[in-house]
Amino acid sequence: MNSPGLEIVLGDHAGSYEPGEVLSGCFSLHGMAAQEVRAVELSVLWHTEGKGDEDMSVHFFERIEPRSGELVGLRQPRPFNTVLPNSPLSYDGMIVKICWCVRVRVFLARGKELTQEAPFQLGAVPHPQPVTA
Repeated sequence: MNSPGLEIVLGDHAGSYEPGEVLSGCFSLHGMAAQEVRAVELSVLWHTEGKGDEDMSVHFFERIEPRSGELVGLRQPRPFNTVLPNSPLSYDGMIVKICWCVRVRVFLARGKELTQEAPFQLGAVPHPQPVTA
């Protein structure tokens, strides 16, 4: 069997979205038997990077688990969509960054886990300009 993996594909926005727009896409698993998958979590979230404490908030969350012996078969692309919020907007500052992404986590048998992220831009905040004297 191939090594396990997953793929996330975002809609046709070239990775840039405006507040209130629908973020859509799909994800799929490959290289693993359905019996190996205990659960899958899909999140649309933002997090900060840079100086100070890192913050994170989840905007959309879905957990997929086997029910009554049903296997989680996700070889076929599984679609998702959510309306994006008004804030916080993506920001690439000199001290802090606000990053948005779609994250898929796959929980496998024996405690193993796979994670994949697909970053995207929310809004169009201009890059900060250094102050010149």
